[in-house]
Amino acid sequence: MTRDFLVLAKPAGARCNLRCRYCYYLDRQGLLPGAPERMQPALLERFIRERFEATPGPSTHFEWHGGEPTLLGLDFFREAVALQRKHRPPGRDVSNGLQTNGTLLDAEWVRFLAREGFSVGLSLDGPAPLHDPFRPGPAHARTEAAFRLLQRASVHVDVLCVVHAGNAARPGETYDYFRRLGATHLQFLPLAQGPCAAAPEAVGRFLCEVFDRWVRHDLGRIAVQFFDEALRPALRVPHALCIFRETCGDVLVAERDGSVFMCDHFVDLEHRLGRIGARTLAELAESPELLAFGRAKRDGLAAGCRSCDVLAWCNGGCPKDRTGRTAAGEPLNALCPAYRAFFRHARPVLGRLASHWKAGLPLASFAAVRPGDPCPCGSGKKFKRCCSR
Repeated sequence: MTRDFLVLAKPAGARCNLRCRYCYYLDRQGLLPGAPERMQPALLERFIRERFEATPGPSTHFEWHGGEPTLLGLDFFREAVALQRKHRPPGRDVSNGLQTNGTLLDAEWVRFLAREGFSVGLSLDGPAPLHDPFRPGPAHARTEAAFRLLQRASVHVDVLCVVHAGNAARPGETYDYFRRLGATHLQFLPLAQGPCAAAPEAVGRFLCEVFDRWVRHDLGRIAVQFFDEALRPALRVPHALCIFRETCGDVLVAERDGSVFMCDHFVDLEHRLGRIGARTLAELAESPELLAFGRAKRDGLAAGCRSCDVLAWCNGGCPKDRTGRTAAGEPLNALCPAYRAFFRHARPVLGRLASHWKAGLPLASFAAVRPGDPCPCGSGKKFKRCCSR
């Protein structure tokens, strides 16, 4: 295997104890007729063994996704961890991530996650009035309780907040809630389409206001994935997030029957690569079909995108969101107005921040650097004529 890749393992498929109004995966339940409700033990062991074999580097990460994977119960994950110990190559580091709505987590779950070093992605869209109307349950109280249990147990938690029609108009309230909660890692996931989606202009305003609050109050204290990605072009390092990379195709999905798909947002028969057992996971990850799928993201860019001043920041976004059209009729990302507004707003500050970072200066002193100040790189020039360019 010559390249690293991620697999979202969905051992319970699309099954979930909630029916979130904007969920893109619920309608996948009927995609695999005759498939078992859960990944069977022999397939689980084969998946874990092949995942190790297909990893080119010194560490292997397992990401457990859904649906809601905690529906499988703790014993399933105890067995998964035991199989990882059985098949782990000597000297190999192993890590696990669990994506969950948190409503089924209790003290026993959290003790296991802490003991085994799991990281947790917890879906939470802000305070209850902005969360519960979109995640029926009501789920908010149970999810917040799960966050506090995980926090007390020192489990690493990424809070995943979908930016939708409810919270997009209330950026300050949403972000301040996460600050009060004590979240240290945030992911904002703009919803691009459907009845729950906010207008892209509202999403852009949401990101701009949250960014301004973050820079003023929480730089170095709260990690926001969207802002970290926006900083990367200024640092001249590649994007880590697939939606902003030039090409994609390195985040696969393994369903409960072993079917492997090209992307979490393209789980359909057209984008099915094959099945674990018929082909190895490494063969599927290196398949020409998948590589072509990844290149199509770049090759299918509209002419207007190729000349856009924020192309290096978004690279056209996720192909699943290219539901709009340019004046010439070419596919355009529905979130394009949001991306343009945010990246143009944040770019000057991010340029300064990149220079500050590269100069090794403490983040606490960042706000003092202005365009007319000496450049923090030590060149002797003013910042506006040096690294800000």
